[in-house]
Amino acid sequence: MDCLIGVDIGTTSTKTIAFGPEGQTLSSANQKYPILYPEPGFCEQDPEEIFEAVISTIREVAGELKVKSVQPLGICFSSAMHSLIAVDTQGKPLTRVIIWADTRSDAYAQQIKQSPAGHEIYLRTGTPIHPMSPLCKLAWLRDHQPDVFEQAHKFISIKEYIFMKLFGQYVVDYSIASASGLFDIRDLRWNETALQAAGISADRLSEPVPPTHTLKGLSEEWCRQMGLKTETPWVLGASDGCLANLSANAIRPGFASLTIGTSGAIRVAATAPASDAHERVFSYLLTENLYIVGGPINSGGVVFRWFRDNFAIPEKEEADRTGTDPYDLLIEKAKSVPAGADHLLFLPYLLGERAPFWDAKAKGVYFGVSIQHTRPHFIRALMEGIVFGLYSVGLAVEANTKSIDVIYAGGGFARSDFWLQIVADVFNKPVRVAESIESSALGAAAMGMYALGIFKDLTEVERMLPPSREILPHADAHATYRKLHSIFAGLYDKLKDDFARLSELE
Repeated sequence: MDCLIGVDIGTTSTKTIAFGPEGQTLSSANQKYPILYPEPGFCEQDPEEIFEAVISTIREVAGELKVKSVQPLGICFSSAMHSLIAVDTQGKPLTRVIIWADTRSDAYAQQIKQSPAGHEIYLRTGTPIHPMSPLCKLAWLRDHQPDVFEQAHKFISIKEYIFMKLFGQYVVDYSIASASGLFDIRDLRWNETALQAAGISADRLSEPVPPTHTLKGLSEEWCRQMGLKTETPWVLGASDGCLANLSANAIRPGFASLTIGTSGAIRVAATAPASDAHERVFSYLLTENLYIVGGPINSGGVVFRWFRDNFAIPEKEEADRTGTDPYDLLIEKAKSVPAGADHLLFLPYLLGERAPFWDAKAKGVYFGVSIQHTRPHFIRALMEGIVFGLYSVGLAVEANTKSIDVIYAGGGFARSDFWLQIVADVFNKPVRVAESIESSALGAAAMGMYALGIFKDLTEVERMLPPSREILPHADAHATYRKLHSIFAGLYDKLKDDFARLSELE
């Protein structure tokens, strides 16, 4: 049996999976690594730990395939976006990996965004100007670590670091480049205006290439370590968000991919980038002529975990006693109150917010608390607040593309029918969820099959997808949510100046 290996370099782990031609999992491996927080606002990782996770998971998967007498046709990569590493002339790291969650460059993001060139940079690069962006991180490095900045030979992402170590080449796929804030998504080259804002020249970045770009001839030593053949093709692949759309089959008009994991996002495919006057959404490249338009929220499962850890002591004790999941117990509590939580609203901005506001200073708020509200109300309002945040992004996406007809759901939340029903009711759209999809790794495998000519076009990913089930919206619940969302959407504008004032006190 033929197979293709998809490698997903995520924020907290690398997952490597070998997929058969019908999408069946033949072998998988997962290796976690920590996020480091050396100072407030700093979020970093060790590039060597991630590199070792890639090597060891490929080695484990290749070993299992050998036992099964299965030969991989190739390897393709998915990777988290917005990472930045400075390396010297020998390719050795001068910094840790500065990841998407790092907010140290907030002041630079505001400065660039408010500059005369700010809106042009957004329109040309498709990346909202925010501390997550390597553009803003470079500006911070330039002023706060000038010795490192001057010594750096290249500024690269974690995927580029892995390919540089393995093949000795500095290449970056259009998809990862398009999330840097430095890449012109229309001309497919580094954008001069953005480079000037960062203080670098294009020769300090990697060569941009299509996501189908394929390398061969890995050294015998590396092949020996991973149990691969030297002629095995290595396909660069794309970013995790774009490949999640591919693996959900959300690359056709009217189809959206919605995920809630640690954070959340909603995305659609489009043949042209967004030109949003309000700079609410991103436009990243999946291929040279297919854009993924959408927006991420910080306020996903991490907010639910915050509630569990700080306010769910009874549920945690019951879960320990009965062997159940405390999240399931919290959801059962939320079910006991009606849609809309009796008019209790929650702004879930505990970590600031990305889309649609792109405001690192935003804060969490419970609004409308009255004497009738109990703990189950607060749980349900929290869950609904996360979905309201995604709905606000979805409205901005629709304003810049086409109407969304169907939502394909993924991420950890998709295991809960209650979560899925809230999404269907808030959006007033049918929600489809496939059983047991490893989204970004599967998307990487599909991109690899396309790059190697196994698929004639990306829509053939359909043959790899398991059957999906559908959750339909309830009209009465949507009517309630529509009224509440209009209040929810206006609260940020009323409070944003006070959020900023609170941040100045920190």
